[in-house]
Amino acid sequence: MKLLRVITPIVVSLLFSAVAEDKGGNADNMARCGGVPGVPGSPGRDGRDGRDGAVGAKGQHGERGFPGPPGGVGSKGSVGSNGEKGRSGDKGLGGKMGPRGPKGEMGQRGMKGDVGGKGDKGEQTQQFNWKQCVWKRDDDRDTGVIQECQFKKHHGHTAIHVAYAGNLRVHCPGSHCCSRWFFTFNGTECTGPMAIDGVVYREGSNDQPLRHRQIEGYCENIAAGQIRIGFNIGKCSGYSVGNGYSGWNSVSRIMVAEMPPAQS
Repeated sequence: MKLLRVITPIVVSLLFSAVAEDKGGNADNMARCGGVPGVPGSPGRDGRDGRDGAVGAKGQHGERGFPGPPGGVGSKGSVGSNGEKGRSGDKGLGGKMGPRGPKGEMGQRGMKGDVGGKGDKGEQTQQFNWKQCVWKRDDDRDTGVIQECQFKKHHGHTAIHVAYAGNLRVHCPGSHCCSRWFFTFNGTECTGPMAIDGVVYREGSNDQPLRHRQIEGYCENIAAGQIRIGFNIGKCSGYSVGNGYSGWNSVSRIMVAEMPPAQS
């Protein structure tokens, strides 16, 4: 049955083609035969798809469409690299001092440190070097050494300070008189810078001015070593020898001290 359906249209098509070909020259034959045109057959099946045609020319840009709706929130991107360091800002104004904070707790005791190296040798310090010589006697000589005091000087660049404290007087009734008391160092008066002395002058009188007096000073340029310091009496310059008296009814003393150099 299926085969008949397929063959029947084919046969009809062939007959129709033959009739068409002989339509002009054989019309009379068909008239003679007394035939009639057949029924048109069913349409044939679609043919196969043809090959793709050549690419056409590029069309013109169409008009811009309307904006679409906003898209959804995208996923978080990765962290970017650090940017370049910015320039330093201007110095701000100084702020007010804040309130004092509470006292903190005492921290833990730290570890014992290493023993430090040996320090540089320090400058040698000078110990105070001094001495005093004391006596108690009346001495009525008018010239000469009244008392000597031995002293050991440690350094050559230092000075010596000497002082006498005791009772001294000069007496010359009916005339003018003067007595001079002075220090010597190994028998020579001081020359650095000048002599260390004191004088007592009297107009003619019968008074006995027995008073406590003090004579002192500094002597430089004396070498280190043992020094014989003498306290002496003699005449004043321009006057004859006076009637001197030393140490009446009291203690006399010579005080000696080695001192640092004077300031420049």
